[in-house]
Amino acid sequence: MICAEALSKHFPNADGTEKVAVADVSFSVEPGEIYGLLGPNGAGKTTTLRMISGLLRPTSGRVFIGGDDVTSDPNAVKRKIGYMTANTGLYARLTPLETLRYFATLYGIERDRADRRIEELVEWLTMGPFLRLRCGALSTGQRQRTNIARALIADPPILVMDEPTLGLDVMSNRLILEFISTQAEAGKAILLSTHALDEIERMCGRIGLIHQGHLIAEGDLPSLREQSGEERLSDIFLKLVSHEPLLAD
Repeated sequence: MICAEALSKHFPNADGTEKVAVADVSFSVEPGEIYGLLGPNGAGKTTTLRMISGLLRPTSGRVFIGGDDVTSDPNAVKRKIGYMTANTGLYARLTPLETLRYFATLYGIERDRADRRIEELVEWLTMGPFLRLRCGALSTGQRQRTNIARALIADPPILVMDEPTLGLDVMSNRLILEFISTQAEAGKAILLSTHALDEIERMCGRIGLIHQGHLIAEGDLPSLREQSGEERLSDIFLKLVSHEPLLAD
């Protein structure tokens, strides 16, 4: 469903040199799978997600979404992806209901079908109590739920989620994680980036560890434990980073 092949992204520096944000990253995500991308700030996670979603053109490499090449047919790809970040903005003067209707219109969804889809999302994400409040007055958890509903309004087969639970309280965090799990169970391919190691351990079938733009290891948790000789995910990451020769470049 998602196939990234040797993705790289370079950004120009003011002195004429280039910063390598992502270097030769390859991985895939299958339908029904939650794939976790783990790494520190500045490791290249968000840049990778933006390239996969068609929001950023790779310097080299290719991304295929359901067989479509992101670079050659970005519009076809965007229709297949629900993309969400912790920093996704909402129109402050619109209500969640108005927001969802607006994005349904952008996707060309007819009104009756859009209303049925909105009703489903409102029920799944328990948005009823704040559905008609202005987005500018919502709490962090309410905004996140609205953003997830916005990303899912067209029922895309792929979800790309960058820190979806950042800053949430315990109840909102649990609700969103349970919802993500139900989407995977429904057959969606989900690419999840988060700093919350317990979320990665609990939810992800496979994990990619990214550091300084390089994918340094990939696999399920048992295989990563075997590679590193460590049990905890934080220790696994630190152990594998310490053995990574790319740090000497």
